[in-house]
Amino acid sequence: MVIDILIAFGVVAGVALILGISLALVSHFFAAKENEKVKAVRACLPGVNCGACGFKGCDDYAAAVAEGSAKPNLCVPGAETTAQELSAVLGIEVETPEDVVAFVHCNGNCEATTRKADYSGIPTCKAAAMVYAGPDACRFGCIGLGDCAAACPAGAICLKDGIAHIDTERCLGCGLCQTICPKHLISMIPQETTDVVMCNNQEKGADARKNCKNACIGCKKCEKVCPNGAVTVENNLAKIDYSKCVGCGACAEACPTGCMKRVIFPDIPEGVDPREIIKDANK
Repeated sequence: MVIDILIAFGVVAGVALILGISLALVSHFFAAKENEKVKAVRACLPGVNCGACGFKGCDDYAAAVAEGSAKPNLCVPGAETTAQELSAVLGIEVETPEDVVAFVHCNGNCEATTRKADYSGIPTCKAAAMVYAGPDACRFGCIGLGDCAAACPAGAICLKDGIAHIDTERCLGCGLCQTICPKHLISMIPQETTDVVMCNNQEKGADARKNCKNACIGCKKCEKVCPNGAVTVENNLAKIDYSKCVGCGACAEACPTGCMKRVIFPDIPEGVDPREIIKDANK
């Protein structure tokens, strides 16, 4: 009886050994060779997998660049560092992509707006937004539970006075915060921007001001004074076309509620590798 068991065990073990050796040989002789060019391109990318380049992630983008089906200057987070490294790998001149930063179009801080209800559900902006558009009086404003901060690979977003704030010295311009915000009040704007609209409220003036003291009232004064037609008011909310804006500041001076602001966005310090910013944020 014992001998029969040992024989059966030996047969099973022998078959397993043969199959293991066979699989090892197959994987060795038939394994797909790694494309060295793809590997070199991938090493240049920051690894954010943000999709700003139009691909699912850095791996897909690296493969497309290596085979020549995608432009090599689409990596916004990598900026100049990635452009220079890709130039060396590909042997061509790679232009630095447009320098952009994330901006929160909301100034509805704790002093400007109030709560219409207490929220005690899942502590995310997405979940809170599903309950009567959120707990704040302004249904267009920042909920302040930090979905954007959690998504930021560079640790560039913090929550202060009830709303999100972005440190542009750390912002990579990847756009992940823009994608995840349920209120759609974060946008990517040119780094050189000097004028912004700090509001997302689309209600009529009286209702907007009732719910937030810092809201845009759609008065169109900014639109009227803009010398280049860069400012327009749509759905009771001012918007800036940065392809036309010259940064004169006339709109900010004319705004009666102060929702049009003059700004200066400090950039990532020269010589700082964006990949180091990501590593630092993940410590």
